[in-house]
Formats: sequence, structure tokens, C-alpha cells
Amino acid sequence: MRLASQLTDGVFQAALVGGVLFNPERHADPLAVAGGMAVLLLPYSVIGPFAGALLDHWDRRAVLLYANLIRGLMIAVVAIAIATGSPDTVVLVGALAVTGASRFVASGLSAGLPHVASQDVIVATNALFTTLGGFMLSVGAVLAMGVRLLAGSDNTGSAITMVAAVVIAVVAAFLARGFPRLQLGPDHPDDPGRSAVHAVAVGLQHGAIAVARSRPVAAALSAIGAHRVVFGINTLMLLVLARHSGSGDGLDRVGAVVGCTAAGALAAAFITPVAVDRFGRKATLITALSVGVVAELSLLSFSFVVFCISAVVLGLIGQVAKLCGDVSMQVDIDDAVRGQVFSVQDAVFNIAYVAAIAIAATTIAPDGRTPLLVVIAVVIYLVGIAVVRFVHPGRDELVGASQHAAEHARREREQEQHSDSHLPNSGASAPKAASATPSPSESTSTVSKLPSPSEST
Repeated sequence: MRLASQLTDGVFQAALVGGVLFNPERHADPLAVAGGMAVLLLPYSVIGPFAGALLDHWDRRAVLLYANLIRGLMIAVVAIAIATGSPDTVVLVGALAVTGASRFVASGLSAGLPHVASQDVIVATNALFTTLGGFMLSVGAVLAMGVRLLAGSDNTGSAITMVAAVVIAVVAAFLARGFPRLQLGPDHPDDPGRSAVHAVAVGLQHGAIAVARSRPVAAALSAIGAHRVVFGINTLMLLVLARHSGSGDGLDRVGAVVGCTAAGALAAAFITPVAVDRFGRKATLITALSVGVVAELSLLSFSFVVFCISAVVLGLIGQVAKLCGDVSMQVDIDDAVRGQVFSVQDAVFNIAYVAAIAIAATTIAPDGRTPLLVVIAVVIYLVGIAVVRFVHPGRDELVGASQHAAEHARREREQEQHSDSHLPNSGASAPKAASATPSPSESTSTVSKLPSPSEST
């Protein structure tokens, strides 16, 4: 289902970029690109951590099913808007709903992975599925470009290209339906006995608290945020350079760089599990960001060939950071709040990207050659390295940190349940409180289920 979901995103995103930015019937400058990205990503980034609570309150299988169906419906609406020549604002508002549903699906898939993969293979499994998903994103983009060549680059052709994404979204929904109920969790819903409205209302608070209490997760999110800022700067530079270098509209050059980025992401599937097992997540993140500094400095040549080579390296770095972050959240975060934490990650992911594009749009040169932006990107990577260095506890402390976070979350849930079920008769409520506290054997069983230091790392 992850592959079908990512293929849907790839086709839709490429069709949207082609239909708005590289459409001869429409015109867009760097500021328009930044505005479009803000409309697409920021609203969900704000509500995502709240909505992510639903992944910890409802059956994740049902959420994935209906989110995919809604996504397919909204893609069809966007296709109609493009075909009829609706203003860019209308198109982007429709695309906003598609993007929100897509990120919701991605968070649900990541939160549910520990229910279908044991912890001793979680790093390798996550690397495989996440990287194959990224590869399918690129395959979808290439597929969209192929359809666009046949259907045309105008409004009608762009709409026809987008229809392919509708079909794939429906397939993804059908695959989600194949999971048994509750197989993807949550095992113990957050805020049990409360309404979904209440779960959404406290979603951001629970997700943020869980991140703050887990240093490995906080460090990984810092690395992801740093890379996304750099990626946003590079994205805008690439789009402007592609349009002002060589002949044609530049879409072929953008496609080449996207392909190189996908190749780097694919390599991460093989490199990340080995690096994490040998050196730990902390050293892997620091090394990846350090390599990113060198790759980013090479972009000062503003050569298309160098851009392609650097894209492979930066694609690798971005995927390594993402994989380390996903594993941290799957291992170090309690299942009852895991969906909310993945939504917090989405917020960091999108806000950092949009903020970078918005700032870059105000300073970028008309032809895209702006050395200052490259220097800023290098500094951001260095800041990310420093944060990971001082925040991440290192491999020797991971198990203790995860045990503490899981135990603290369990105690909080028990206290809330006891408070909700408290009766006026103190004698009746006492046995309930006692039964909610695990026996020593139960506590030992809980700890024994946690990963060993090498597995956690």
C-alpha cells in the first residue's frame, strides 16, 4: 500500500508542477512558487499534529482506507479545475486537500509499521519500505511526464495527466481494506473513552510532549528540519536555473535532477541499516549532515552536471535522516501517541521546506545563481550537526531513554483512566486503582519487550 500511495503522490505532484509552473497557459515567478508551496503545505502543517491524534484514537486501517478515497476524490476536483482554466488559487486550494490526505496516509503507514514488523528488523524494514516509497514517488513523476508528453502541456493535457493519480489512489484504498481491523493499531488508544474531538484537541500537546521527552527523536527531527531547509533552498534554485538555462521550458532538466535525487534515496536503503547497526543513529546523522556540507559547497559552481551529482548525495542524506527519524519514533515513542509524533514530524518537514522557499524567493537572482543562498544552506547544515551532537544521547543511553518515555506515558494513561472512572465511594475506587498498577512480573515483561541496545540503536 505504501508503494501505491507514493506512486499516487508522484503522479499528482508532477502533474501539478507541470500544470502550474511549466504550463504555457499559466505563468509563475519564484514568489508565486513560494506562495503556492505555502498554500499547499503550511495549513496541514498547522493542523496535522492535531489531526494526527485520530491515528492514535481510531482504527488506523479505517483511517487509511477513507483518507485514500478522499484523496482520489480531491485529485479529480483539482483535475477539473485545471481543465476548466480556473485561477491558480482555486487549483492550489484543491491541491491543499490532496496534500493533507497524502500526509495523513504517510503518517498512518509509518505509525502502523511496528505492528507488521518485529523490532529486530525494524531498521531494515523501514529503510526498505520508506526508500522504495521514495523511489515510487520518482516513478510516479516520470510516469506523469510521459503522459504529459502524449496529452500535451496545456490545461487539458495537465488534467488528463492528473487522472492517472485518481486511479492509483483508489487502488491504495482497496489495498488498505485488505488489512484486518486493528492490525495496524493502536493497541491502546490515546484518551480512551473520550470523543475524537477531544483527542484532536489535545493532539499537538501530546505529540510535542512526547518529542520533548525523547532526546533521540528531538535530535532526529532537528536533522530532518535542517535538511528540509537546505532542500527547499536548492529546490527553488533548481527551478529558476532550469527555466533560464539551455533551451525549452527546463522540465527535462528538473526531471534529471529529480531522478538523481531518487537514486541517492534508493542507495540510502542499503547504507542506512548498515551504518546504524555499526555506528548508531547519532554518528550516522552527524556523518550524513557533514557530507551534506561538502555537497552543498559544490553547488557554488552552478553547473548542471554538478547539480546532478550533488543531487545524488543530497538525496542520500535526506533519506538517511528521514529513516533515522522514523526508526526513532517507531522504537522510542509509545504506540499510544506515535501517530501524533509522526504528525509533528510532518509539521517540521513541511514548515522548514516552505520557510526556506519563501526566504529564498526574496533573495534569489533572476537566473537562480545566488552564492549567498548556498552559504546559508551550509550554515544550516552546520547548525543541524551541532544540535544532533549535543541533544542526541548516543547509543549507550537509548534503551534507558525509551524505557523512561514508555513508562512515563503508561503511568499518565493509568492516572487519567483512574480519574475518569473514580467513584464517590472511595472503597469501590481503590481496587480499580490497584488493578491498574502492573505487578512486578508484568513490569518485567514490559521491559523485556523493549529492544536491546543494538536493536534500539
